[in-house]
Amino acid sequence: MPSRMAITKIQAAIAIIIILVVVIAGAAYYYYAATPPAPAAITTPTVTTVKTPVVKTMRWGTSATGTSGHRALVGITKVLGEEMPDYSFSVFPTAGAVASMKGYAEGELEGCYVADMTFQEMYTSTGRFEGYKPKRLPVQTFWAFTLETTLAIHASKAEAYKKWGDLAGRKIFDGPAAWDVRANLVRSLKALGIEFQHIEVDTKMVATALEKGDIEATIVYTTSRKSPAPWIKEMELATKIRILNPSTEEIEKLKAAGLQVVEIDPKGVYATDVGVKTIYAVPFYYGFHVGTEVPEEDVYRMLKALEKRAKELVAYDPGFEDLAKDFAGYQVKGIMNTPGNIPIHPGLAKYLKEKGLWRSEWRIAA
Repeated sequence: MPSRMAITKIQAAIAIIIILVVVIAGAAYYYYAATPPAPAAITTPTVTTVKTPVVKTMRWGTSATGTSGHRALVGITKVLGEEMPDYSFSVFPTAGAVASMKGYAEGELEGCYVADMTFQEMYTSTGRFEGYKPKRLPVQTFWAFTLETTLAIHASKAEAYKKWGDLAGRKIFDGPAAWDVRANLVRSLKALGIEFQHIEVDTKMVATALEKGDIEATIVYTTSRKSPAPWIKEMELATKIRILNPSTEEIEKLKAAGLQVVEIDPKGVYATDVGVKTIYAVPFYYGFHVGTEVPEEDVYRMLKALEKRAKELVAYDPGFEDLAKDFAGYQVKGIMNTPGNIPIHPGLAKYLKEKGLWRSEWRIAA
C-alpha cells in the first residue's frame, strides 16, 4: 500500500499535468482567435463581351427644302434607314446640286445630289466648277428620276407669248444659279440662240413677281413627268399660270442639238388649267451618289433595298414611278445619259452585272 508521501507526489504530478493542459489549451485558443481565417477562394465570374455594332454616318446632301430633290431624298433615306440599321442617314439641304457636290468634295458630306451633266462639269472643272479643285470626287451610284424643264407665264400674258423665242431679251426667273434645273433650261435656250435677263426671285415670291410683271416667265419642272416641285404647286394655287411650250420648229432645233424633248399630260400634274393639252419639256437625269470610300457591299445593299421597296417610293412621290417600273434599267439609262464616261461605283457595277446589264465600255471606279 503506497505511503502517504507517495500519494502526495502522485497528486502533485497530476495537478501539474492538468495545469499544463489548461495552459496549452488557453494558448491555442488565444492563437487561433487572434489569427484571421484564410480567405475563401474567389471565383472570377465569366464576362461575356457584347460588341456594339458600329453605326456609320451618311450625311446626304440635296437641294433646298421644298424642292424635288429634297422631297425625293427624304423618301429614299426613310427606306434605307429601315433596311440598313448599321447606317445613320441624314438629309442635308443645300443651295443646290453644285453646293451638295462641293460639300461632298470637301469632306463635309458623305453623299451628294448630282445630275448627269453636272458630273461632267465637276470632272472637267468646267461650267459651274471652273477652276475648282475637289479633294475627292463622287462616282455614279444611284439614278433616281428625271427632271423635265420648261417655262410658264402669267395667264394674262397668254396672247403676248406663243413660243420660247418670244421671251428673247425678257426678264425670266430661270431658277437659282446653283440649281441644275436652271442649267438645263439655260442650255436649252442657248441651243435655240435665245438670250434673256436672269432675275433672281425667292421661290415663295414667284407668283407675286409674275402678277406684278417683275418677271415675264418662270422656270417650271416636273419629276419623271408626274410631279412638280412643292414651290411650283404653291405658285400655281397663288396665281393663274399658263405653260409656254416651245414651237414645233424650236422642238426640232432642240433635238438637233442633242437634247431630248418629252411630252407630259398636264392632267394629274397641275391642279388648275395651264392652257395646253400637252406640255413639251427637256429632261435630264438626277441621282444620289457617293464615293469609293463607301464599301462596294454597302452600295450594293442600298440598291437592293431600294429596288425591293420601290413601290413604296412611288406612294411617297409619283416621280419614282419610272424607277419602280424598271429599277435596274433606269440605272442603265442614267449612265447612258451621263456624258464623259464618269466612273461607276463598284457596288452599282456588281448590281448591274448580277442583272446581266453591265457594259464593257463602262469604267468601274478604283
